[in-house]
Amino acid sequence: MAALTRRRLLTGAAGLGALVTAGGLSGCGSRTSISSDPNELVLWYWNRSADPAQLRQAAGQIPGTDGKRLRADIIGQDFDTKLRTSLAGNAYIPDITFINSNVSLYFPDEELFLDLNELGAQKYEDLYFDWKWRLGLTPTNRFCFFPGPCGPTGLYYRKDIFDKAGIASDPEDVSAQIKTWDGYIELGQKLKKNAGSFLNVTGSVIFGQYINASAERYFDTAGKPLYMQPDSTVRKAWDTAVKAIKAGITGNQQISADQNAAWTTGKTAGHIEGNWWTQILTEIAPLTKGKWRLATPPVRAGNSGGSFVCLPRTCKDPEAAFKFITWLNSPENQASAFTTMQLFPAAKKSAGLGVMKDNSKFFGDQDTLTFFSRSAEAVPTAFISTYEAQAQYFSTEIVNVESAGKDPEAAWNDAVQQTNKMLRKRGVDV
Repeated sequence: MAALTRRRLLTGAAGLGALVTAGGLSGCGSRTSISSDPNELVLWYWNRSADPAQLRQAAGQIPGTDGKRLRADIIGQDFDTKLRTSLAGNAYIPDITFINSNVSLYFPDEELFLDLNELGAQKYEDLYFDWKWRLGLTPTNRFCFFPGPCGPTGLYYRKDIFDKAGIASDPEDVSAQIKTWDGYIELGQKLKKNAGSFLNVTGSVIFGQYINASAERYFDTAGKPLYMQPDSTVRKAWDTAVKAIKAGITGNQQISADQNAAWTTGKTAGHIEGNWWTQILTEIAPLTKGKWRLATPPVRAGNSGGSFVCLPRTCKDPEAAFKFITWLNSPENQASAFTTMQLFPAAKKSAGLGVMKDNSKFFGDQDTLTFFSRSAEAVPTAFISTYEAQAQYFSTEIVNVESAGKDPEAAWNDAVQQTNKMLRKRGVDV
C-alpha cells in the first residue's frame, strides 16, 4: 500500500477541479484560522513530506522567533481535497501548508496565498536549483511556493536479472545503452527475450517520465496549448510510449499490487522514478536488497515529485511562518532530511555538507548520493501551466492503448478532443 499512497499523493489531485467553479475558489468571508492561540502556527503536511524530528524541534519553538510554536497536523491521502475545501470555505485554514509537485493546481487561486517575495524570499533564491525555484512562481510572477525537497529521476533496475539476460549490468554500461529512447526500447526487448522480464510496469510511466525530463510540457507561458503541434513534447512522449507498448517491454501492470509483486519477483526489472521511490522500494521488496542499481534515464534525468511550502493569506503571523519555512528548508536541514527520510534536497549546497548519507546498501556499493546529485543538476527548467491539470486525458488514453488495445491514433484524438473541451469550458482559446 505504500507505493499506492505515495503515487496518489503525487498524481491524484489532477481531477479535483470539480471542487471549485470555473471562477476559482471563493475568497470571501471571515479570516478563520485553525488555532486561536496567537503563538501557535498550524502546519498541514502528509506522511514523509517532512522530517518528524525537525517538526518536533519547531513545536518547542520555531527557530528565530520569540516564543512562536509549530503545531504540525498530518493529513491523509485526500490532502488536496481537504486543503482546497478549507480555502474555498474560508474556514479552518492552516497557517502554513505543504503543497505537492502539483502546484499548478493552485495557480488559478494564487491570491489566496501570500507572495513570499514580500517577506524577503529573493535573498534565498541562489541557494536552490533554478528549475525548482521557478516552479514556485505563478504565471503572474508571484513567488508563492517555497522549494522543499525535489525528485530527480533515475532508471532503477535489477542487476541480477540483467546479468541473467546477458546484458552489461554496471550502471555506466546501462546508462550508455539507453542514451536514447530507442536504445531503451532495444534493451527492453533483449531483457524480455532473454530473461522474460519487463523493463517497466506500464507505458504510462514512460509517457510521464519522458515529459518530466523535457523543457517543454503541455502549454507555453502564455497558456497556449502545444500538444497539437506535430513535434511537440507531448506527441513525442506519446509515440515513444506507444512504441514501447508495441515492442512488448511494458508489463501492463496497471494496479499497484501487481506492480509491487512484479518488482519483488523480477517479472518487471526496471522503473523510472524520482529519488523518493528508493524508500518505497525498500518497503515493497525488502528481499531484493543489493540487487538493484541506478542508471541515467534516456536523454536526461527529469524531476518527478517533490514538494513546496506556502502561506495561505489568512496566516496569523507571516513573518514567523516564513522563518519556519526558510529554517526547515535550509541546506543543512534538507541534507538531514535526506539521511532520515530520503527526501532529496533542492538546496544546491546540501550534498556537499557531509551530512547526507545512504547506508541502506539497497543498491550494492553504488554511490546513490552522487548519482541523484548529478541527476538534480541535469533537470531542465520547465513551465507548468495553470491548465496542465486539464491534460489528464492523455495519461488516461495511453492506459487504454495498453490495457484495452485501443487504436493509438484514435486514443490520441480522443485525448486531444477531451482536453480541448475542458479548456474551452475554462475560456481557453484552442
